[in-house]
This record gives sequence, structure tokens and C-alpha cells, in this order.
Amino acid sequence: MPEGWRYGAVYPSPGLVAEIAAETTAIRGTPGFVSPVLDDPYTVGLVHQVLRAADEGNALAADTLLRVAVTRLLRLNGGALPQREVRTAGARVAARARAVLEERMTEPPTLEKLAGDLGTSPFALLRAFRAAYGMPPHAWLTDARVRRALRLLDAGRSPAEAAVAVGFTDQPHLNRHFSRIVGVPPGAYQRERKNVQDASRRLVLPSDG
Repeated sequence: MPEGWRYGAVYPSPGLVAEIAAETTAIRGTPGFVSPVLDDPYTVGLVHQVLRAADEGNALAADTLLRVAVTRLLRLNGGALPQREVRTAGARVAARARAVLEERMTEPPTLEKLAGDLGTSPFALLRAFRAAYGMPPHAWLTDARVRRALRLLDAGRSPAEAAVAVGFTDQPHLNRHFSRIVGVPPGAYQRERKNVQDASRRLVLPSDG
């Protein structure tokens, strides 16, 4: 091509892939993709639409189209990832810390208390957690709260109820973090999801007769 090539990529978070797999597939365990390469022109078109929507600043469309693309990829090429054995003491400490944060999401311990309960120091815990999950514990907790809030919104809870249920001090805190991670405020996400569901219910397929 005289004008060269353009390269585009999308990177759905592991949490998003797991959420979609739970809703749309029978995959058990950590979901992933069986083959690193898949030839599917329809999915290629969806990815182009995701990138175009993102370029145009249409976060709602980009998020919706991304979910459609991931759903198709999981159905065509999805499977459970092999379980990886935790091999180091640091990784075991990080996994235990994550479990505590997940269990105590609404009232998490301080870093010093968490480290002390796990028999390590705050700095050692920070290093281990970042090595295992790519972020410090407080950032992981915020991301986990948003993921849980998203599931509550899908179940019909209001944004204010979801905010309190996952441990945010108020709805504005949820709005800020939800918009940053998901791309749209929780209210807009919930309305768009309802519109999509309503449209799906109104879809009437032609009969053979």
C-alpha cells in the first residue's frame, strides 16, 4: 500500500473477559483464548468499529462494540486458561492479600494492618502485590469495586445503592472511578444496557411459515 499500514489493537481487561464469559459461555475457570490467531472477518470488522468509536470519542459505543467482539471471540475461540501454580512466597502473600481485600471490600484494612496480618512488611507487600497484579493494593481494590458495582448495576441496583454496596463513600466516587475504568458513568451504562436488552426483546425473527 503506498500510504503504508495502520495498526490497531484493543486490550480488554481480564475482568471484562471473565464477566462476559460468565454471562455468555459455559467456560469454567479463568477464561482465555485457545489460539493466538483467529481468522474471522466479522470480528475484524467489529474491532475496526471499536477503534473508530474510540477515535470519535464515543465511549458508550466503543464499550458496547467491544463487548460484542469479545463475546464472539469467546464463542469461537474461548477456553479455560491452565491454572498456574503460585511458586514464590511473594506471590502467595499477594494472593492472600487480594483475598482479604475481596472479602473486606467495604471495610478494607490499612496497608500496615494487612501486611502485619500476613506476616510481612508494608513495603514487601507492596512489591509482591505489584509484581503479581501490576498495581498496588489500593488501585486493585478500586478496580475490583468497579467490577462488582458493574455486576450490581446489571442486576438492577441503582448507582447510589451499588456505590454503598461496594465500599465507595458516595455515588460521586463511584461515578469518577467507573467512568475512568468503563468509559461512561454508571447511570449511562445502565440505561444503555437496558436499551439493548429492550431492543433484543422486541426483535422478532421470521417464522418458516
